[in-house]
Amino acid sequence: MHNNHRGRRRRGDVRTAVLAVLQDQPGHGYEIIQALEERTGGRWRPSPGSIYPTLQQLEDEGLVRAEERDGRRVFTLTDAGRAEAEQRLAEGNPWTNDGSNFREHIKQLAMAYKQVTMAGTPEQVQRADEIMVDARKQLYRVLAED
Repeated sequence: MHNNHRGRRRRGDVRTAVLAVLQDQPGHGYEIIQALEERTGGRWRPSPGSIYPTLQQLEDEGLVRAEERDGRRVFTLTDAGRAEAEQRLAEGNPWTNDGSNFREHIKQLAMAYKQVTMAGTPEQVQRADEIMVDARKQLYRVLAED
């Protein structure tokens, strides 16, 4: 598992992230997904396809235990799981890999675009469309620079 791209999440981060969430409180898979989305300001919402196999692996390793509560499997850290969580989190949080605020940028961009389309002339709306297309191209150019 190599990581050539700065800021790209590694598979191991899911494991650390799950341990970190469970360190705060027990939870079922969906609660863990929601907690990670909240902690990252919406930048990272891991899929059930990455969370549930990770939980199963952690359970197999004795780092979490599961119990049925209200028809859901709720996971709790074991002592060994708490120790691993502390060790991994001492190396840094898995969700603080960049400083971007994606959701806020998109919201502000959408608000500006909407204002132009509502109050602008047809020419201004056309220019706003061109800017949006150009912004996308410029973002891809950032990747091409590497």
